[in-house]
Amino acid sequence: MMKKKAALTMAAASLTLLVTSGCATGPERKPGDPFEPANRAIFTFNDALDTHIAQPIAKGYQKVTPQPMRQAISNFFSNLGDISNFANDLLQLKITDATEDLMRLAMNTTFGLGGLIDFATPAGLPKHHQDFGLTMGHYGVPAGPYLVLPVFGPSSIRDGIGMGVDVKFNLLNYIEPAVRNPMYIAQFVSTRADLLGATDLLQQAALDKYSFVRDAYRQQRQSMINGSQNSNAPLPDYGDPGATDDNGGGAGAGKSNNGLPNYEDPGEGSAATPAAGATGAGAGAAAAAGTAGVAAGTAASAPVAASAPKAASGAVPAKAASAPATAAPAQPASAP
Repeated sequence: MMKKKAALTMAAASLTLLVTSGCATGPERKPGDPFEPANRAIFTFNDALDTHIAQPIAKGYQKVTPQPMRQAISNFFSNLGDISNFANDLLQLKITDATEDLMRLAMNTTFGLGGLIDFATPAGLPKHHQDFGLTMGHYGVPAGPYLVLPVFGPSSIRDGIGMGVDVKFNLLNYIEPAVRNPMYIAQFVSTRADLLGATDLLQQAALDKYSFVRDAYRQQRQSMINGSQNSNAPLPDYGDPGATDDNGGGAGAGKSNNGLPNYEDPGEGSAATPAAGATGAGAGAAAAAGTAGVAAGTAASAPVAASAPKAASGAVPAKAASAPATAAPAQPASAP
């Protein structure tokens, strides 16, 4: 039975590839997306299906289901996904990540009532997201042309093949159909409800939703592969933001952090006050404000340095003028 399902899956993927290849006759095909005309047609179909069926169901599920229950259902399917994460991390020889995945699975299944409660994340075990497409990419297999699959959405030749392999790691496929099919539907509705906010953002931000989704998908997959290959690199030491220096200040008040030079307060003048007040806007604003404060302090101190020669030049003639006045009356007074 399972061999028959695998054969049907590969046949459907091959048929989709042939259909998209035959329909891809557009004169303005983009590099990496030679099947754009067919992809756009499938994307339009998926978008209509999502707008008129999936989104209303997800919104209704969100309204009638309490948030703790929705979170428990999402945790349950996320816990099942750790099986695939563990297998793919093991295939990539990422022993640390695979060990964390196995510990997450054991902890959440045992103490989290089958995964309904996520105890692993607060315990410091991070969630990894892996699939066989990323495993092939980890070993240098190119993604190939971009594909939009019916119902499943954005993919590629490599990720489409990986999707067929990931079916083997899905525990739901080994359950009786009477239980498996409702669980598949529940997983789809739960996942779609979690992505409602992303849909609203897409509607507001994208002028061409197809190009936006395509570019975002390809960049995300490449970023995940790059992160997978560099996962064993040591993290930079950013220091403890809550640590205090010898003067009792925070990390930004004492010695320099991250190897950056220590810009001290140029003064207590009005030029430094706006810069200090701007630090609450965030890390980027604080850095900009600090630079502005240094520049302002430098500019404020320049007139002081320029006025010093004037004061000095004024003092020298005063001494020179007083010297003859003092010496001249002294000699005629002592002569008689």
